[in-house]
Amino acid sequence: MTTSVALLWGAATHTGARRVLNEDAYLAGGSVFFVADGMGGHDAGEVASAAAVDALRPLVTAEVVAADAVRERVRAAHQAVRTIETAPGRGAGTTLSGIALTEQEGEPYWLVVNLGDSRTYRLADGRLEQISVDHSEVQELVDAGAITADEAQWHPRRNVVTRALGAPEDPVPDFWYLPVAGRDRLLVCSDGLTTELPDQRLADVLLSEPDPQSAADRLVGEALAAGGRDNITVIVIDATGAAEAFERTAPRDGRAEDDEDTVPRADQRRGAPA
Repeated sequence: MTTSVALLWGAATHTGARRVLNEDAYLAGGSVFFVADGMGGHDAGEVASAAAVDALRPLVTAEVVAADAVRERVRAAHQAVRTIETAPGRGAGTTLSGIALTEQEGEPYWLVVNLGDSRTYRLADGRLEQISVDHSEVQELVDAGAITADEAQWHPRRNVVTRALGAPEDPVPDFWYLPVAGRDRLLVCSDGLTTELPDQRLADVLLSEPDPQSAADRLVGEALAAGGRDNITVIVIDATGAAEAFERTAPRDGRAEDDEDTVPRADQRRGAPA
């Protein structure tokens, strides 16, 4: 890469106010940042998210991650989740969303990856934009004009995802390339955050907390105060501009009651560009 990028990051996770088990897991280090939100309950959801993160962990050693390596590791994560033994009728699965720092023709780019309804956002020029697209039944209803985005927050099918690692059929992950800009701030989170806080509140916190660890901690704290109905996991990543070497913080480590999220059936999958 002709110009390296300095990365600073912070991460936080919490079981939430109503659950007894944290089925979220995250990977944050090197140039890769992912959140996995497990589905299937005890001995399924928590194991699935951990297995996905473990499969992606070899990517941490690279300062600049090859896109093909990310694709290979995502496939490995899917196979790892598929091999989890569960009680009859309780399949294991997990969402996956996040970013890896890669390059195109020597220039730094974010490679954004998504499966399910965990999310990746970018804050640039004071504006927060959701980069990932939810793979969920309610998102399809919103796209079809059947319900509004506000109605989706309370829809009885809001926890049903249409794509996930571990699904009966091989999932089709979404991949996007975004050019890296100095002062980019990215947010990767499970739906335990976005269920409790609207996007405008996410933007307000990200704009008012310059330290990424403080921003992550505050977002988790506010989601808990708003109800904390699900597990909450947040990673905040700052691109601080051109630098000769990567810079990294060493945030606190942590990861992830039965979840209502549903592992996709074969007939729930929808096509999307890869």
